[in-house]
Amino acid sequence: MKSRYLTIAKGLSLSILLSIIYSCTGDLNRVPFIEVTSATVFKDPANYKPLLAKLYAGLAVSGQQGPAGKPDISGIDEGFSTYLRQYFKAQELPTDEAVIGWNDGSLPSYHTMTWTSGNEFITAMYNRIYYQIGICNEYIRETSDEKLASRGINAPEIKMYRAEARFLRALSYYHALDMFGSVPFVTEKDAVGSFLPKQISKTDLFNYIESELKAIEPDLAEPRKNEYARADKAAAWTLLTKLYLNAEVYINAGKYTEAITTAKKVIGAGYALESKYQNLFLADNHKSAEIIFPIAFDGTRTKTWGGMTFIVHAPVGGKMNPAEFGIGGGWGGLRTTQQFVDHFDDKSGKTDTRAMFFTDGQNKNVEDISSFTDGYAITKYKNVTSTGVKGSDPEGNFPDTDFPMFRLADVYLMYAEAVLRGGAGGDLTTALQYVNALRNRAYNGTQGNVSTLNLDLIIKERGRELYWECHRRTDLIRFKMFTGSNYVWAWKGGSKAGAGVSENLKLFPIPSSDIVANPNLVQNAGY
Repeated sequence: MKSRYLTIAKGLSLSILLSIIYSCTGDLNRVPFIEVTSATVFKDPANYKPLLAKLYAGLAVSGQQGPAGKPDISGIDEGFSTYLRQYFKAQELPTDEAVIGWNDGSLPSYHTMTWTSGNEFITAMYNRIYYQIGICNEYIRETSDEKLASRGINAPEIKMYRAEARFLRALSYYHALDMFGSVPFVTEKDAVGSFLPKQISKTDLFNYIESELKAIEPDLAEPRKNEYARADKAAAWTLLTKLYLNAEVYINAGKYTEAITTAKKVIGAGYALESKYQNLFLADNHKSAEIIFPIAFDGTRTKTWGGMTFIVHAPVGGKMNPAEFGIGGGWGGLRTTQQFVDHFDDKSGKTDTRAMFFTDGQNKNVEDISSFTDGYAITKYKNVTSTGVKGSDPEGNFPDTDFPMFRLADVYLMYAEAVLRGGAGGDLTTALQYVNALRNRAYNGTQGNVSTLNLDLIIKERGRELYWECHRRTDLIRFKMFTGSNYVWAWKGGSKAGAGVSENLKLFPIPSSDIVANPNLVQNAGY
């Protein structure tokens, strides 16, 4: 089975929790309350791979057992708390790509962009990032050459495991930089214990992420040579490309030449576009040669009420038939705005197959966010295979569909954008070929091809190609369309027609709980 690697070894993963005692919140003086500790677990070389699996699983599941019980973080419903579910909400709900009809707590403030530092969903995203960083730090700390030598362990594969842990930590620090800017900073070099982390500047954090991804490259597996859903060199290059493409936002300095350099490495690494777009979002998408780095799910092994369970179930409602999506029932929540739907209307009458909208009984305009029938539903993600077979969970609760965090199409578009923004080392002819390769797939032939490129086309193409893959907020910020009033969509700024919003909303606030607990932290401007 594709996700067997991600099956968590019970008991072993509990020791990782000990690393979280550095946190800015909670009981900093707590002593270990379990008998299994890092000192005992890391004595056995056989434990290193299961513990690495816990780091990957931290992106997918919510705790130590099944969909509920022994959660990783507290303060929010366990099903709400998963990394991917919170990341999806933070990246999609404040944009034109998604609305959700639920009134859970402060969730509606994502649409109206009226969140505060007390927002429990933003806090959960922040806490999940730092939980992930914490368990990665502990793994990295315990797999140093010195530690291994002291235990008499000589297992070359652990060096690669450690590089993967550093990649996962860099990924979470990238998310912290992108969403929160200047944040608390802790690595494996900080002693485990009670202390208050200092805040790192955006520039220093950018440089740290870049240096980490470059440093681990020699120790990562060659592209497409690692086990499925584990990071390799191409995953690190893709993350570097994203970091460089957004450098002007993060550090006020363009890094488009560097983005082209790393994008070319990924493009030359042997990945290939999937022949049919929707196959990328089905229960057997692990077979695709286009996906560079997924978050893996398995209906019988990675059960969670967050992650892909949320992304597959939440868009199904109204007149939609849950059986067609391989699930037992829909949750009637997620839809999209009329402004996003209009991005697919190129006035030519041609059909873009990426426009996966369910319209029967649905109003195009979002007059009432709480009504599922306001806004077209999206049929992109399903728990059925490319041959129509339902996922492995017989009840249809937990999908087998993996989340494509990085894929080749995104790298094609990043390359094209970096060229248009003036990066050296690429060319417009090649960029046009890459964009038309995506449009060829979308239009089942050359009828969708374009003859010239510009940045307006790129942002629309990124929306059409990558919607609901957690890129939109970052993209709109980079294109100066997220704040202000030059681009508005339904319910932006709390107005049904959309309204401009303040520039400070490009960053989320550091949670008030951390600001109160740690005097080293300064809140983001405007909060």
